Amino acid sequence: MPKGYWIARVDVRDPEGYKDYVAAAKLAFDRFGVKFLARGGEHEKAEGTGRARNVIIEFESLAAAHECYHSPEYQRAVAIRQKVADGEIVLVEGV
Repeated sequence: MPKGYWIARVDVRDPEGYKDYVAAAKLAFDRFGVKFLARGGEHEKAEGTGRARNVIIEFESLAAAHECYHSPEYQRAVAIRQKVADGEIVLVEGV
């Protein structure tokens, strides 16, 4: 079965508040046993509009990625993130 991925691009407006998001999201990530492939760090904007923070998270399947995003644990984290950061997340099936 192909893996599932979240690809997130984020501009953090409130670094202290973002820490609360990270702590809240950890509950969902622990529950779903995610693997971070990229989490912030150095990057190069090659084309288009970039964001300051880029994250790639691996899940066992696209269904698991979907379940995690829509889980009560992660939705509580979303409410925090949207107050302190701007960005987008896409869920993608791997090959």
